[in-house]
Amino acid sequence: MCGIIGILGIADAARLLIDGLKRLEYRGYDSAGIATLVDGRIDRRRAQGKLSNLADVLEKSPLSGNTGIGHTRWATHGVPSEENAHPHATDRVAIVHNGIIENYQELRDSLSGKGITFSSQTDTEVVAHLVSDFLEQGMTPKEAVAKTMPMLEGAFGFVMVFAGYPDLMVGARRGSPLAIGYGDGEMFFGSDALALAPMTRRISYLEEGDWAVITRTGAEVFDTAGNPVERKVVETAVSGALIGKGNYRHFMLKEIYEQPAVIGDTLHSVLNPATQTITLPDLPFDWTDVPKITIGACGTASYAGMVAKYWFEGLARLPVEVDVGSELRYRSPPLPKNGLALFVSQSGETMDTLEALRYCKSEGQRILSVVNVPESTIARASDAVLLTQAGPEIGVASTKAFTTQLTILACLAIAAAKARGHLDRTREATLAAALSEVPGRAAEVLNHDDYIREIAQTVAEARDVFFMGRGSAYPIAMEGALKLKEISYIHAEGYAAGEMKHGPLALIEEDVPIVMIAPSGPLFEKTASNVQEMISRGGKVIFLSDGDGIAKMNKMAKPFASIELPKVDPFVAPILYTIPVQMLAYHTAVWKGTDVDQPRNLAKAVTVE
Repeated sequence: MCGIIGILGIADAARLLIDGLKRLEYRGYDSAGIATLVDGRIDRRRAQGKLSNLADVLEKSPLSGNTGIGHTRWATHGVPSEENAHPHATDRVAIVHNGIIENYQELRDSLSGKGITFSSQTDTEVVAHLVSDFLEQGMTPKEAVAKTMPMLEGAFGFVMVFAGYPDLMVGARRGSPLAIGYGDGEMFFGSDALALAPMTRRISYLEEGDWAVITRTGAEVFDTAGNPVERKVVETAVSGALIGKGNYRHFMLKEIYEQPAVIGDTLHSVLNPATQTITLPDLPFDWTDVPKITIGACGTASYAGMVAKYWFEGLARLPVEVDVGSELRYRSPPLPKNGLALFVSQSGETMDTLEALRYCKSEGQRILSVVNVPESTIARASDAVLLTQAGPEIGVASTKAFTTQLTILACLAIAAAKARGHLDRTREATLAAALSEVPGRAAEVLNHDDYIREIAQTVAEARDVFFMGRGSAYPIAMEGALKLKEISYIHAEGYAAGEMKHGPLALIEEDVPIVMIAPSGPLFEKTASNVQEMISRGGKVIFLSDGDGIAKMNKMAKPFASIELPKVDPFVAPILYTIPVQMLAYHTAVWKGTDVDQPRNLAKAVTVE
């Protein structure tokens, strides 16, 4: 979601703020701005659209000062515009904010009754005027913020600077992440460690409800009740060097190509190839006591959860229910004693997933999370954490985060099956060996890039595209459709292939592309039958299978195009078959000329409900 950076520095703040915001572009945004203290006064520059627009504004009208805040905004209240861009400011205070102030209209009405006028449609401006009003009454910045915080309802992360206070900055979080960075004679705020990577690796993460006052010599942190608290300073491994595009045209393509390496890194953390065993960290529960798993996730991560359902139920004979985070929380399902709640999130900050976690925790469930950011809110709220080793993922459309999530979940299912007595040593070794082969087989899939690019030119001309699969290929079909929708803006749907006759077949007509995910295995023959029906109706079938599957299919009816993938154990096929659907979506979007890394209306980390 929105990106935040604050600098109490010793060098020109404007340049560093822009650099920091560039590292947060992956979150998605529609406007940007910065504010600095110039001779004790608040001065700011804002622009709608990309950071390049803000850079142009600064080129024409530079900002001096070494104290400042910056923001990339994804619109919630008010249309994308310069007036609604952050920072919002009065003569006394400027603020950048991530989240939603739910009672902003009530507060706005109260302030308007005092004669205060507003220049934007945002909820954020209300906070600036509240704090400014308390400053007018003679309070210090610290006192004004302490007075304001209890008045705000909703989720937020914000940072403020104050006119006349060049050595002071205040930040707070409730529901949205915020970190403090410790430098040498300078201090920082950031919405994540990546924003601060080139400036410092010494990071302290604010806990839920915390607010902090920083100066160039250190930080004071207070909890919700205003009591001073200590928050551990850690050395983060995040490096600014990790986020360059290298020779790739887009971050998304770079991240697709990183998958063999990061899948391998993730496997190395939990799989011993010498013994062909899965070794997980100690988990605070016994698999034999778990009556049910409840999986919560959003977007792409929810499809990882759906694949995991097939794995857990098929291997471990363990019932699984999968919900998107927003539905899980508000459905308020009854949860069994000793149940396990499993949450999947790349950022570890997804608000709907976090709220679902909190609901499950309140219902007495053990909480296990699969995340890519060890210091994230979801990780810190969990009883146990399994880390993916994807590294920073900049493209908004998730690629390597998804395949590493699948990798961890596959290993987790094997461990559960073994612990519950449903997996003998021979089968465990077979599955472990199959997983060990995935990085190498994934590299082979990437060799189809040029061919997939050719196929994508035809897909780019379509109005509708369908993705279909059976069994664990069904969630991959939905993920393929999501990827295409996200970045090419073509309408796409993912279906269980067996459901084709129950409605979707009515939409199959001449030249409609259908991506069929059909690895060899027990469901292949039925899937091939579906393909024949679609070809007979003029559909352009793009057939994903191994050599054996393609040979069988060609004897029945020849698809428009076939993409041959390596033959693998059906258990690991979902991981491998994800890669070509990612590549198809990517190349289709490039043919369409869309903004691949930052698709319209979308954000990387959705930290509001």
